[in-house]
Amino acid sequence: MARVVECVPNFSEGRRKEVIEAIVEPFRVAPEVTLLDYAPDADHNRTVVTVAGDPENVLAAVFEAIRTAASLIDMEAHTGEHPRMGATDVVPFVPIREITMTECVDLARRLGSRVGEELGIPVFLYEAAATRPERTNLADIRRGQYEGWKTKINDPDWRPDFGPSALHPSAGATVVGARMPLVAFNVNLGTSDMRIANSIARAVRHIGGGLRFVKALGIEMQDRGIVQVSMNLTNYTKTPIYRVMEMIRAEARRYGVPIISSEIIGLTPAESLFDVAAYYLQLEGFSSSNVLENRMTE
Repeated sequence: MARVVECVPNFSEGRRKEVIEAIVEPFRVAPEVTLLDYAPDADHNRTVVTVAGDPENVLAAVFEAIRTAASLIDMEAHTGEHPRMGATDVVPFVPIREITMTECVDLARRLGSRVGEELGIPVFLYEAAATRPERTNLADIRRGQYEGWKTKINDPDWRPDFGPSALHPSAGATVVGARMPLVAFNVNLGTSDMRIANSIARAVRHIGGGLRFVKALGIEMQDRGIVQVSMNLTNYTKTPIYRVMEMIRAEARRYGVPIISSEIIGLTPAESLFDVAAYYLQLEGFSSSNVLENRMTE
């Protein structure tokens, strides 16, 4: 059985179609690599790409995409609602089949070394690939964003793991790591009041005393005149989507604000949706083996 690694690079461009297409092109042409999804978001000014395939070929394709992004994105001119620190903001490797987390850490470190040496972009390692405990959490590394990192990188405690100790003049810095699958889950609220979105995000995220394995922030959706609670669920098996949704619903009710819709960015494991179906339909004894497609592949 072939080895498969997933990679979910996030690029700081969600508006210029020609730039987005150029960035994803290396994934289209790489052998034994499948471009599973890419999701541009104009308000976030960000595109999340999901690819999977042979580990070495994925590694090579990601490097080319990072090179392309560095040549086409100028962080000095970049604006968007989502926190970011570089043209290629974050690159996680995720073990899928016949590959271990240790091997994903090796891929992350090899990519980081090459990006630092060949492209002159400072690279920080996070999650399972982190070289220091304080660098495990992506939010801690990204704090200050691109603008703040112009001075933050001079702090000896924040020297990059690879590359120069100065931001790339246009591409900023990049975070590379290895992690388990996560769910990028957003909830859109029927209000334009950012104070409400921020309050709900603080209540639901783990660092604010909320749900374990939830990272959340408030986002303004200017084109729609609403706000959003944007989240990463880092362990959907222990904090499922439905539990997050119900907590947001309860918090929104306090402000008399309706939930308009929700969305999943990129791809998500089927198991995370099975849990939602079982919860809301109150299914007794339901498991993934009750799903037709799963039974056919057993």
